[in-house]
Amino acid sequence: MPEVKVALVTTMPRPEINVDHDMPLLLAALNAAEVTASSVNWDDPHIDWSQYSLVLLRSTWDYTWRSGEFLEWVDRCSRLTTLLNPPSVVHWSSDKYYLARLAEAGVPAVPTQYLTPDTTSSLTGVLPTAGEYVIKPAVGAGARYAARYKAGDQDDALRHIRHMHDEGLSALVQPYMSRVEVSGERALVFFGGSFLHAIRKKAVLASDVPFHHRKVAHPGLEPWLPTPSELEVAENALSVVPDPGQLFYARVDLVDDEAGRPAVMELELIEPNLFLAVQPSSIATVTRAISEKATQVHRSRTQPVAERI
Repeated sequence: MPEVKVALVTTMPRPEINVDHDMPLLLAALNAAEVTASSVNWDDPHIDWSQYSLVLLRSTWDYTWRSGEFLEWVDRCSRLTTLLNPPSVVHWSSDKYYLARLAEAGVPAVPTQYLTPDTTSSLTGVLPTAGEYVIKPAVGAGARYAARYKAGDQDDALRHIRHMHDEGLSALVQPYMSRVEVSGERALVFFGGSFLHAIRKKAVLASDVPFHHRKVAHPGLEPWLPTPSELEVAENALSVVPDPGQLFYARVDLVDDEAGRPAVMELELIEPNLFLAVQPSSIATVTRAISEKATQVHRSRTQPVAERI
């Protein structure tokens, strides 16, 4: 039988792209498990994606400023091989408007106001008049173009929104969830259909840091044991995703609301950091899930037609 080949999809290294610390761990573990795994750039025009039994999105961390091009590639690649997560999930989760869908389904989520580029001329009165709030792009990752404001920072906040609108980006306005300063942000990782592990990190957005400055996306990482209520919120959120049974991996990022209850900050369903260096005991589980899925797909593709009937 031909070899089982897996592509772990990333992007070309650039100064503004974070280092994928999961990648070397996964490559080593998969190749030791006799799965031929390689790191491949999603936008490499010379790649024949059909040669891979499985194409796994891992660190395509430039997609947020190339979303149209990236989503076209997702659809094209999925016609040639098995892409995970599947296109329906990738498209649905590429815009944080999914937070509205979570709220409509009764899942606790950070309250969010959406300002599309066609609202640029009518921004008067849209910003909070008390407390702190956050502005960030609807299509974004790694705290890019995210910033924290006070009620008196209206001029700076409006300049931020207009800058994103000029780039064709919709803006989100959210209350600053101040309890993150105490309880942190918790990321619950699911893989192969089951809960894998969790981590906690410190608050990302400091006050008075301009939106265009680079931030540390994952400060103060540590292992975390999620509470039953955190697991319940995370699982309820994932049940809202289209075709949730097709989710191969997921990360649900939670913060506490003012009453101390967990609420969804983001769903990471495209290219989440899995934090395997923080939870190294999970490497074997992830490797096994990828290997089994790739082998299953490989056998279905190489099996003679008569045997499939």
